Amino acid sequence: MNKNLLFLALTLAGAGTAYAQSAIDAYRISQPDLKGTARFMSMAGAFGALGGDLSSISQNPAGIGVYRSGEIGFTLDLDCQNSSSNSQGFKTDMSQTKFLLNNIGAVLTMRLPSATIPNINFGFTYNKGVSFNRQYGGNIPTLNNSLSNYVAGIANGNELTENDLAATDSYDPYNPTDGGYVAPWMAILGYDGYLITPSEGNDKTTWFGQWGNGTSGNGAFYVKEKGSLDEYNIAIGGNISNVVYWGMNFDIINFNYSLNSVWGENLTDAFVPGHNNQIVRESANWNLNNFYNIHGSGFNYQLGLILKPIQELRLGFAFHTPTWFNLTESFGANLNYKYGGESGTATTNGGLLGYNDMCFRTPWKLMASVAGVIGSKFILSADYEWTPYNKMKISAPGSYSIGSWDYPDYDDWYWYGAPTRKEGPVAPTRAYSPFGNNDPYAADNADIANFYQSTSTIRIGAEYRVTPSFSVRAGYSYVSSPVTSSLKDNKEIVYTSGTLPNYRCDNETNYITCGFGDRYQRFYVDLAYVYKNMSSEYHAYTADPNPDPNQYIPSPQSKLSLTNNQIVLSAGFRF
Repeated sequence: MNKNLLFLALTLAGAGTAYAQSAIDAYRISQPDLKGTARFMSMAGAFGALGGDLSSISQNPAGIGVYRSGEIGFTLDLDCQNSSSNSQGFKTDMSQTKFLLNNIGAVLTMRLPSATIPNINFGFTYNKGVSFNRQYGGNIPTLNNSLSNYVAGIANGNELTENDLAATDSYDPYNPTDGGYVAPWMAILGYDGYLITPSEGNDKTTWFGQWGNGTSGNGAFYVKEKGSLDEYNIAIGGNISNVVYWGMNFDIINFNYSLNSVWGENLTDAFVPGHNNQIVRESANWNLNNFYNIHGSGFNYQLGLILKPIQELRLGFAFHTPTWFNLTESFGANLNYKYGGESGTATTNGGLLGYNDMCFRTPWKLMASVAGVIGSKFILSADYEWTPYNKMKISAPGSYSIGSWDYPDYDDWYWYGAPTRKEGPVAPTRAYSPFGNNDPYAADNADIANFYQSTSTIRIGAEYRVTPSFSVRAGYSYVSSPVTSSLKDNKEIVYTSGTLPNYRCDNETNYITCGFGDRYQRFYVDLAYVYKNMSSEYHAYTADPNPDPNQYIPSPQSKLSLTNNQIVLSAGFRF
């Protein structure tokens, strides 16, 4: 990280809208990744028609029916992550390394006195389905607008007056004593931090940001993500006449995700407001720091078949139900500012955290697979997976709740002025979105249908047995983008979770894999190398939240290249 970005990040403190879970954030709960045993990953996960692997069970449950003996094993993963941002030709690189437990599990075989149904197998596995650990950042050398103008748009869209936003001895805008309307948290924080000012008088509803004719400036951002999606799998399966293999899974999912984002602006000749409704042209330096966490649990079911019509051919089919989640999100934000010779800090709700409970349903999945076995030495396998991400759905289990939340253990330099752990009110649902049919997430679910599309995942893998005990492997996997082109091209109004103004749009993902394995009697050791690359677009904030064709506010963007280099080691015993 260069010195300019570091300076901005060190002084960062946060703002944003305070909305509940939104369409743009739904994908992180549903996104896939290539995780599992070293053998599984070295063949790019192309095991839908093969089975006989601890990770393949969670992909195609019929994979457990292939087992003819018991197995116990575990997998370790050394993950070296790199990110590169390109903003108007200005590049920033970051990296970090994590050591993870990828997989651990066991399969038990019950032999039956029948040639038709020779055995029934039971499996218990843990898989780290997704690891969210990542950081990226960069500088945007030239801005053409300011987040403060976006905040002004929020205030204008909600027809807020100064009386709605200004705290007094008898009125708290974050927690009105009359139990009335709570303004969007970004608007309140923007007012407290002098980002916006009304036209004149307390009864006026026209607000202005700091960017106007003659204003120039630059920005910087930093994002750190942490957490994982962990799968606990219970499986049962068997085979019929060694031709039809079947399996069923029940998955319990634990989800935990934390994000800390920073956004800073250095403006020249900004229109800096005061609460006396006067505006001064001077420099403006301010930084936003946002915290967001979402965690919870869910479950799903999986069904699968593997057919072996002839010895050389395998066909696989699998269906995954949606995962039904119960989730809780918490959020808070700070704004650290310096205008001329004056500086200060504003915090959402006086340092109190807001949080919200919700239900979420991921999309279902269909998978078809084929594998060819040539003699006793060579295997070639391919999977196709289809996932309709536009079928995700958010729903509310009840009203918004109030409570206390611990922040995660952020011990890094960038975490500045975190809100204090206390109890306080939660912010309302997003502005500018009619609920319709009394569903607070009706507009968000409509956005999901508009923003997302079905993805196609292709996995190809090969294994060659060099000796009876030693094998070499290679694979490739491709995942298409889950978001529509209009969203990636910055042509959509986007609402984000909690107090976050920023979001990311992911493009295609590619995996290139290789590895080898050795068997010694009943013991085995496998090693894999996995290269993952995904391109994305970072958006500092959305387009104008109160759109006007004549006053469109595009988002400052940065092109991201996110790569992972993984070394995966598995060891196990068959009995």
